Amino acid sequence: MTSANHPSAAEQPARNEVSLVGRLAADPVSTELPSGDVVVSLRVIVDRDARARRPPSVDTIDCCAWSPGAQRRVSSWHPGDIVEIEGALRRRFWQGSTGPASRYEVEVRRARRVSRAA
Repeated sequence: MTSANHPSAAEQPARNEVSLVGRLAADPVSTELPSGDVVVSLRVIVDRDARARRPPSVDTIDCCAWSPGAQRRVSSWHPGDIVEIEGALRRRFWQGSTGPASRYEVEVRRARRVSRAA
Protein backbone atom coordinates (compact mmCIF):
# COMPACT_ATOMS: atom_id res chain seq x y z
CA MET A 1 0.00 0.00 0.00
CA THR A 2 1.25 3.48 -0.82
CA SER A 3 0.29 6.84 0.53
CA ALA A 4 -0.47 9.95 -1.48
CA ASN A 5 2.94 11.34 -0.46
CA HIS A 6 4.94 8.23 -1.39
CA PRO A 7 3.87 6.60 -4.65
CA SER A 8 5.27 3.17 -5.46
CA ALA A 9 8.07 2.82 -8.01
CA ALA A 10 5.55 1.59 -10.59
CA GLU A 11 3.51 4.79 -10.16
CA GLN A 12 6.45 7.20 -10.52
CA PRO A 13 7.34 8.46 -13.97
CA ALA A 14 10.74 7.40 -15.32
CA ARG A 15 13.49 10.01 -14.90
CA ASN A 16 16.92 10.52 -16.33
CA GLU A 17 18.58 13.19 -14.19
CA VAL A 18 22.25 13.61 -13.40
CA SER A 19 23.76 16.10 -10.97
CA LEU A 20 27.54 16.36 -10.60
CA VAL A 21 29.89 18.55 -8.61
CA GLY A 22 33.57 18.04 -9.27
CA ARG A 23 36.69 19.53 -10.79
CA LEU A 24 37.39 20.00 -14.47
CA ALA A 25 40.02 17.53 -15.70
CA ALA A 26 41.21 19.42 -18.80
CA ASP A 27 40.25 22.29 -21.09
CA PRO A 28 36.87 21.80 -22.80
CA VAL A 29 37.17 20.76 -26.46
CA SER A 30 34.91 22.13 -29.19
CA THR A 31 34.32 19.78 -32.14
CA GLU A 32 32.38 20.27 -35.35
CA LEU A 33 30.76 16.99 -36.34
CA PRO A 34 30.29 15.80 -39.95
CA SER A 35 26.61 16.78 -39.57
CA GLY A 36 27.69 20.41 -39.01
CA ASP A 37 26.60 20.31 -35.35
CA VAL A 38 29.05 21.61 -32.76
CA VAL A 39 29.58 19.91 -29.41
CA VAL A 40 31.80 20.98 -26.52
CA SER A 41 33.17 17.99 -24.60
CA LEU A 42 34.59 18.08 -21.11
CA ARG A 43 35.54 15.72 -18.31
CA VAL A 44 34.63 16.19 -14.68
CA ILE A 45 36.45 14.39 -11.87
CA VAL A 46 34.14 13.46 -9.00
CA ASP A 47 35.07 11.86 -5.69
CA ARG A 48 33.52 8.54 -4.79
CA ASP A 49 31.97 8.09 -1.37
CA ALA A 50 35.03 7.84 0.91
CA ARG A 51 33.07 5.71 3.40
CA ALA A 52 32.44 3.06 0.75
CA ARG A 53 36.06 2.58 -0.36
CA ARG A 54 39.51 2.73 1.10
CA PRO A 55 41.62 4.38 -0.18
CA PRO A 56 39.34 7.11 -1.55
CA SER A 57 39.00 7.08 -5.33
CA VAL A 58 37.49 9.16 -8.11
CA ASP A 59 35.47 8.77 -11.30
CA THR A 60 36.02 10.77 -14.47
CA ILE A 61 32.71 11.58 -16.15
CA ASP A 62 32.47 12.60 -19.81
CA CYS A 63 30.04 15.46 -20.43
CA CYS A 64 28.90 17.25 -23.58
CA ALA A 65 27.28 20.62 -24.21
CA TRP A 66 25.08 20.86 -27.31
CA SER A 67 23.15 24.09 -26.70
CA PRO A 68 24.89 27.38 -27.54
CA GLY A 69 24.31 28.73 -24.01
CA ALA A 70 25.85 25.70 -22.31
CA GLN A 71 28.72 25.72 -24.82
CA ARG A 72 29.57 29.36 -24.05
CA ARG A 73 29.42 28.75 -20.32
CA VAL A 74 31.65 25.64 -20.18
CA SER A 75 34.12 26.94 -22.78
CA SER A 76 35.40 29.54 -20.30
CA TRP A 77 36.27 26.92 -17.67
CA HIS A 78 39.83 25.85 -16.87
CA PRO A 79 41.37 22.64 -15.48
CA GLY A 80 40.95 22.45 -11.72
CA ASP A 81 37.83 24.66 -11.62
CA ILE A 82 35.12 23.27 -9.35
CA VAL A 83 31.97 22.98 -11.45
CA GLU A 84 28.37 21.90 -11.05
CA ILE A 85 26.57 20.19 -13.93
CA GLU A 86 22.96 19.10 -14.28
CA GLY A 87 21.76 17.08 -17.22
CA ALA A 88 20.82 13.64 -18.46
CA LEU A 89 22.75 10.47 -19.25
CA ARG A 90 22.84 9.87 -23.01
CA ARG A 91 24.30 7.21 -25.26
CA ARG A 92 25.72 8.64 -28.47
CA PHE A 93 26.31 6.49 -31.57
CA TRP A 94 28.57 7.12 -34.58
CA GLN A 95 30.45 5.32 -37.31
CA GLY A 96 34.08 4.91 -36.32
CA SER A 97 37.06 3.71 -38.35
CA THR A 98 36.50 0.16 -37.08
CA GLY A 99 32.71 0.21 -37.37
CA PRO A 100 29.83 1.36 -35.18
CA ALA A 101 30.84 2.94 -31.88
CA SER A 102 29.05 4.45 -28.89
CA ARG A 103 29.69 6.10 -25.57
CA TYR A 104 27.74 7.27 -22.54
CA GLU A 105 28.04 10.87 -21.45
CA VAL A 106 26.15 13.48 -19.49
CA GLU A 107 24.34 15.92 -21.77
CA VAL A 108 24.67 19.29 -20.04
CA ARG A 109 21.41 21.12 -19.42
CA ARG A 110 22.66 23.55 -16.74
CA ALA A 111 26.21 24.36 -15.71
CA ARG A 112 28.00 26.75 -13.42
CA ARG A 113 31.49 27.27 -12.08
CA VAL A 114 31.45 27.00 -8.29
CA SER A 115 35.03 28.21 -7.84
CA ARG A 116 38.10 28.89 -9.97
CA ALA A 117 41.21 26.74 -9.86
CA ALA A 118 43.88 27.98 -7.45
